[in-house]
This record gives sequence, C-alpha cells and structure tokens, in this order.
Amino acid sequence: MRSYAELHVHIEGALEPELAFALAKKNKVELPFANPGELRKAFKFETLQDFLDLYYANMAVLQTEEDFTELANAYLAKAKAAGVTRAEISCDLQAHLARGVPAEVVLSGLGAALSNSEKAYGISTGLILNFPQHLPVAEAEDAYAKALATGTELLAVGVCLTQAGVSAAPFTTLFSKARGDGLHTVAHVGADAGIDVVWECLHSLRVGRIGSCAVEDRDLMYYLADYSIPLTVCPLANAALHGAQQAQHPMPKLLEEGVVVTINSDAPAYFGGYLDANVAAVTKEFGLSEEQLDLLARNSFAGAFLAESKKAQLAAELIPA
Repeated sequence: MRSYAELHVHIEGALEPELAFALAKKNKVELPFANPGELRKAFKFETLQDFLDLYYANMAVLQTEEDFTELANAYLAKAKAAGVTRAEISCDLQAHLARGVPAEVVLSGLGAALSNSEKAYGISTGLILNFPQHLPVAEAEDAYAKALATGTELLAVGVCLTQAGVSAAPFTTLFSKARGDGLHTVAHVGADAGIDVVWECLHSLRVGRIGSCAVEDRDLMYYLADYSIPLTVCPLANAALHGAQQAQHPMPKLLEEGVVVTINSDAPAYFGGYLDANVAAVTKEFGLSEEQLDLLARNSFAGAFLAESKKAQLAAELIPA
C-alpha cells in the first residue's frame, strides 16, 4: 500500500454515527435519530447546506476533553488503515466556542491524541484552526486568540468559503497575524463561491494551499502549477455534494500540467470513506495509471507543511518496494 499525507480533513467530519450515539448517551444529548443506522441514512445530501446543518448539529455530542480525544483516536486508527502517515487536521474551534465548549477542552482533548499519534499510529500530525464563513470574523479572531492562550502548537489557520456572495477579504487581517506568528494559511473555496474568491484567497490571504472546485479555469491551473501551490481535492465529498460535476473534474489534465494535486477525505464519516476510498474512487473514475497514483502519493507529501528534509524522507518511504 502506498502511504499518503492527508491535508484536508475536518476532525469533526470523522464523527461516525456509532461514536456519535455513544457520546450522546454518555453526555445525555438527544439525537433526532433512533440509532446509528438511521443517522447514517441521513448522509444523503441534496445541498451543501443539508450537510452543514447535520455536521454542526452532531457536534453537540462533543462536550469533554475525553470526547475530543476519542474522536481524534478514532480518526487516526482509520487513517492508519488507509495508508496515512502524515495528517494535517482541521478543527472547527470557533463552532465549539459558539456552543459554549471552552478552547482548553477542545484543544487539550485533541492534543492528547495528536501528541501520541506518531508512537501509537505511525502518523505525524499538525493542527489547523478552521474558520467557517457563517460565523463572524470577530469571533474567528477571538477563537484564534483563545487557541494561542492555551499554548497549543498550531500548524496553520484556514477558512472555508463555500457560498455565493462570500468574500475572503474580511479574513485578511487575521491571516496576516497568523503568518506573523509563524503559521501557514490554507483555504477551501466551494463551487458556489466562484473563481474570484479563489483569487482573493491566493492574493489577499496568501494561502499556501487551496481547495477549489473551480479548477477548470485555465489561468488558475497554470498559476497553481507555476507557483507550486498544492490543490486539495476531496473526491467523495465532491461526488456527494456536486454529483455529475465530479465526472468532469479535470484531474488528469491538472496532473499533466504539473499542478500539485492531492487527494483527501474532507469529512470521511459523512461522505462514505477515508483516504484510501477516495484514492480508489479517482482511480476508477479516471482510470489512473500506477505512475499517476505514485505521483499523487508524492504530491501529498510535497503539499504538506513539513521541513524539506522530512518531506524527502517520507517521499523515499511512501511507495513500498
């Protein structure tokens, strides 16, 4: 099995129905489903908002440090089985603060698992603070300050911009501060947000990695290739939320033109699979060759926020003899 770095995954998106129900019982949270099977049946989304509504609602079961530790360990175990040896994991801290869960609870809980991830799972990890578009930027700034106050080691900050009419501009000051603090910056731009928002993220937020559905734009394709800006692609999420559009995804062309395309799982519990399932999906969809699959594996480490020496080490190990 090839090994990979996973660069776009939300830890809350790894909340499997069985764990959600176990935590709900422990924390006396009532879920609007009779059992895990019913909840899983709800993972058929007509719109992005359908997914987001359920995604945020299910967070109610995450209340203690132990809950976040258990969630992170559950993801890491599945990631290991999927061939992941590096995971740069996003956390929606701002959303947890909005529902009254302190930053210390969230980050200490995650940290207990992530600090032991290399020893327990053979996976090195980094933590990304993700800021959703539907919450005020002032609250994002507060979440960032509270995260720093905990002393948690952060790798990057990120933003998800998925709806029509949104702009990256309000996040410029926050991202500039994060860069000044030594952090990397990333963004995910949904199909409805449009190409202009992608360019805003690249030029105003100066992101070092981006996820976008607008990759059919030739100028963007060449820009990403010329400046070696990694592109995070989440095939099963795209298929679940955009349906037939996935078949038109120009992945083979992007690889041919030198774009650093990486494969990721996004919210694996909700979209039907972890990284290995996403790789299998694109292999089937596009008939990718062994050479192209090797390239995707190498790209994943090239796109990681790691020292060049560590990237070289992982690249040498990623494809077994």
